[in-house]
Amino acid sequence: MSKKIYKIGTRGSLLAVTQCTQVKEELEKLTGDEFVLEIIKTQGDLITDKPLWQLDGKDFFTKELDEALLRKNVDMVVHSYKDLGSERPEGIKLAAITKRHFAHDILFIRNETIPKINSMNTFTVGTSSPRRIVNLESGLKEFLPANSVKVETKMLRGNVNTRIGKLVKGEYDAIVLALPGIERLAHSENSLKELEVLLKDLNYMILPQSEFPSAASQGALAIECNEENTELLEKLKLIEDKDTVSEVSRERSAFKSYGGGCHLAVGINVRKSGLNYIHIHKGRADDKEISEYQLESVSETFQGDKSKVFIGMPSSKDANSEYLFDELITKVPTSPIEIAEKSDFFVTSKYCIDQLEHSRSSIQNLWAAGTRTMKELTQRGFWVNGTSNSLGHDELEILRSSKCIQVMNKKKELKVLTHRDSKSNHGEIIGCYDRNLNHISDEYREKLLKTEIFFWTSFNQYLEFVRLIPAIKDRFHCAGLGKTKNRFEAEGIRVKTFIGVRDFKNWIKE
Repeated sequence: MSKKIYKIGTRGSLLAVTQCTQVKEELEKLTGDEFVLEIIKTQGDLITDKPLWQLDGKDFFTKELDEALLRKNVDMVVHSYKDLGSERPEGIKLAAITKRHFAHDILFIRNETIPKINSMNTFTVGTSSPRRIVNLESGLKEFLPANSVKVETKMLRGNVNTRIGKLVKGEYDAIVLALPGIERLAHSENSLKELEVLLKDLNYMILPQSEFPSAASQGALAIECNEENTELLEKLKLIEDKDTVSEVSRERSAFKSYGGGCHLAVGINVRKSGLNYIHIHKGRADDKEISEYQLESVSETFQGDKSKVFIGMPSSKDANSEYLFDELITKVPTSPIEIAEKSDFFVTSKYCIDQLEHSRSSIQNLWAAGTRTMKELTQRGFWVNGTSNSLGHDELEILRSSKCIQVMNKKKELKVLTHRDSKSNHGEIIGCYDRNLNHISDEYREKLLKTEIFFWTSFNQYLEFVRLIPAIKDRFHCAGLGKTKNRFEAEGIRVKTFIGVRDFKNWIKE
C-alpha cells in the first residue's frame, strides 16, 4: 500500500502547533503515512482584548477550521476538546479523542511574591474564565499562606507565552492556566526551551480538582475529519483512548445540562478510578451555587439502617453528633527529626506538620495527602505545591511526573511524613507519630456493637477495632479511594468506596 499524505488543520499558536505536531508524529508512527500541518487563523486568535464570553457569536476557535475541513482544504483538524461546542456542523465527524494525562489547572506565581502574600490586602490572579473567576475568588484564599487576603481576578488573554510574560513583568500576583497545555509544550524540545526561560523564576500550585475543577473535557484532544473520508476515519481510531472518552462524555453531558456556552461559570471534572467515576462540579449557574462531589460507583450496596454509623476520625467535640467516632486510637508525635538535604515532602496528615517545621529550609516541593492537610499547612505559613486529593501515593506520583513543574523545581528524593510503621513504594518514611490505644468505656463498646456501617481512614485502624471487637469484621465497610481501599481489596475484604468523608456523609443522608 502506497504512503498517503494528509493535511492537518491547526491554529497558529505555539500550543496548537505543538499538540498537532505530537499527534502528527504518533499517527506517522502508527500508520506509516505522512501528515503535514496547515496553519489557519481563527477569530479567537485575532481578538485578544476581551474575554470570549463578552463577545457576540460562538465557535471563536473553530469556525475557520470547520470551513477548511468541509471544503476539503485539509483532511483533519486537531482541537483542544474544551473549545468544541456541543453542536457541530453537518458533514464533520468526531474521529478520535486522545488520552489525557492531566486535566488540572495550575497557578503560577513569582518566587519573590510568596513571602509577601501574608502582608497583602488583595491577591490578584490573572484569568478570563468565568468558572475560574467564581471558584478562585470564593476558594483560593484558604490555599494561600496568609491570615487575611482578598483574592481578586483580572482579565488575562493571549497565548501561553504572552500570559506567562505578563506575570513575569509583575502585572499580576499569579495567573492560572490549564496544566495539560503547558505539559504538552514541556514535552516538545523547541517549546521547552521557551518555557525554561519564562518559568525560571516562578513557582506553582497544581489546583486540587475537588475545589477548582477544570473545564469540561480539558486536557483531551478531539480529532475531527470529513465524514466522507472513511479511510482516514478508520486510521484515526488508532489513537483513541476509551477511558478518556468515558470521562469527557460525562463531563460534556453535565456541561450541557447547566446550559453550556463560554459564559458558563461551572468547572466539571470526571475521573475514572477503577470501575468508578469521581464527579466534581463546582461554580455558579443561573445565580445558583453548584457544588457536586460524588462517586458514580458499581461497588457494594447497603441494605439496612443507615443511622448507626462509625467514622474513623478523632472523637468529635460535639456530644450530640449523629456519628460515632474513633475513641480507641490517639496519635502521639514522635521526637523531631531535622532533614538537611533538599527534598520533596509528602505530608499525609496534620499530625506531621510539627515535624516538618524542623525542615522548612529543605523543602523543594511540598505535597499534601488531601485538601484538609493542605489547608492546615497553609495556615502554618507553608507554600503547598499540590495534593493527591485523597487518592493516594500513586496519584501523587502522577502529579510529580509532570515535566512542566520540573522546569521550575526539579524533582528530588521524596520524604513521606506519616505514621512510624507505615510503608511506601515511593519514598523514605519519616515517622512523625505513633498510635496509642486507649481504654474504652462499656457504653462506647455497646455503641460499636450496634453500629452497622464503618468508614475507615486506615487499614491498621480496622485491624485494631476488629481485634477489640471481632464482630465488627462482619459489618458493612467503607473507605476512601486511596491506600486504605487498596489494602482492603488486597486482603479480600469487600468495601464500598467514596471520594472521602464528605461524599460518604452525603450517601448516608440519601
